[in-house]
Amino acid sequence: MIEAGELAAIQAAHPRVFRRTAAERGRLALAWACFGGVLALGLWRVLPTWDAFVAGLAKLGFLVGFMIPPAHGGHLGQMLHGLGETLAMAFLGTLFAAVVAVPLGFLGARNVLPVRPLHFGLRRLFDGLRGIDSLIWAIVFVAAVGMGPFAGILALAVPDAGTLAKLFAEAIENIEKRQVEGIEAAGANGLERARFGILPQVLPVMLSHVLYFFESNTRSASILGVVGAGGIGLQLAERIRLDDWQEVAFIILLILVTVAVIDFLSGWLRRRVIAS
Repeated sequence: MIEAGELAAIQAAHPRVFRRTAAERGRLALAWACFGGVLALGLWRVLPTWDAFVAGLAKLGFLVGFMIPPAHGGHLGQMLHGLGETLAMAFLGTLFAAVVAVPLGFLGARNVLPVRPLHFGLRRLFDGLRGIDSLIWAIVFVAAVGMGPFAGILALAVPDAGTLAKLFAEAIENIEKRQVEGIEAAGANGLERARFGILPQVLPVMLSHVLYFFESNTRSASILGVVGAGGIGLQLAERIRLDDWQEVAFIILLILVTVAVIDFLSGWLRRRVIAS
C-alpha cells in the first residue's frame, strides 16, 4: 500500500506520467481519432454485407458437409510423396536462406563494417528481398525455371534470406563488446574476431531464428504448390478444382499433423539451443 506522501513524491518526480498537458491530451485524442477513422474505413471497404456474410457461412457449412468423412481415396502414397516434397522445400529453402544470410548479416552490422553507404545499401537490399511475399516469388520462379519444387525452394529462400540477414545483423549489433575487445587485444585479425568474438555470442540466436523459419516455411511451402511450385499444395489445388472435398479434408489434416509435429520438434530444439 503506497502512502499519500510516497504517492506525492512519485507524482512530483514524474509529473508527465500523472498529468498530461492540454497539448499532449489533444495530440493523443487526435491520434485515437485517426486510428478510429482508419479502422472504420478499412472495415467499411473490406467487410461484406450481412446477407453476403450469412450466404458465405451457409456455403462453408455446405462444403464442410462434403468433407466428412475425410478420405485419401487410395492416393495415400501420392499424398505422402507430395508432403515429402513440401518438407524438402521447407528444409532446403531455409538452409539456402541461412547460408546466404550469415555473411550478409555480418556485412550489414554497423559494428562489423562501419561504412555508412554500404550499410544503407545492404539494409535496402534486405528490405527489397523480404518486401515481396514468397507466393509472388513462386509465381516468378515458376515462370523462370518451370513448375516443380525447385521453384518453391527459391521462392522460400529469397525472402527468408533478406529477413534472416536483417535479424542476424541486429543480433550482431547487440553483442557484448568486451569479448570482442579481448579477442582484439590478443592480436586477432578480422576473421578471427568474427569467428571467436562475435559468432559464439550470436550463434544460439541465429539457430533459434533458423529453426523458427523452418517451422514457418513448412506451412508456407504447403501453399506454394497452388501456383505450381510442387509439394502437397499442388495436390490440394487439384482436389479443390475437381470438387473432391473428402480428399481435400484428408490433405488438410495431413498438413495440420505435420505442422504440429514440426512445431513441437523445432520448439524443443530452440529451447535446447537457447539453454546451451
